[in-house]
Amino acid sequence: MKLNCVVVDDSSLQRIVITKLVNNHPNLHLVGDFSNAIEAKNCITVNSVDLVLLDIEMPIINGFDFIDGLKLKPQIIFITSKAEYALKAFDYNATDYLQKPLLLERFNASIKRAMDLYLMKRESIEEEGDHIFIKSNLKKLKIFTNKIKWIEAYGDYVKVVTEEDTNLVLSTMKSFEKDLPSEKFIRVHKSYIINIGKVERFNSKFAEIGKTKIPLSRNKKEGLIKALAIDQ
Repeated sequence: MKLNCVVVDDSSLQRIVITKLVNNHPNLHLVGDFSNAIEAKNCITVNSVDLVLLDIEMPIINGFDFIDGLKLKPQIIFITSKAEYALKAFDYNATDYLQKPLLLERFNASIKRAMDLYLMKRESIEEEGDHIFIKSNLKKLKIFTNKIKWIEAYGDYVKVVTEEDTNLVLSTMKSFEKDLPSEKFIRVHKSYIINIGKVERFNSKFAEIGKTKIPLSRNKKEGLIKALAIDQ
């Protein structure tokens, strides 16, 4: 499992150092690196981001103001050269606070903390989260909606693709859509319903979930942009 990660630091040299650490870590996936908070916020608005490695002292918008401007806040690990911000950083519920220059052992320990928190939160959501029941292969299955990646029309059936497996359900897309929370799922094509929170990137033709490209109908891109903005 990998955390989707964004690096924000106005120093190009520091970004190179941090992104190298991210790319070499088995539990991190680099979504993007940015020199300012505005570009980073734009990225987070349209991508699923679990963790931000964030500098504090940046021009125009500093690290704290950046966090204040986010509707849905990912985990934050502050990376800065000054120790005096540490207390304020934890007032922002930071996962960790690292001082430059970065040490590999300390960086890895910080990422482990982020991963542990992510897994704890995920387990809690699964225990109490929204779910539906589906009938597949004569069995009744409980499916947590946060694990569904997309639903695909498949003849007289719909294919329910989750993080763990795929199941065929005898149903129409319209009927199945009614059982899903509308704030989390959107019909983007006559043959596809997607989980908004699973979209990693998109363009005018496709929404990408992992390595899969989901086709977008011509009139669905604007609706997806709005849905992603609300979700984020």
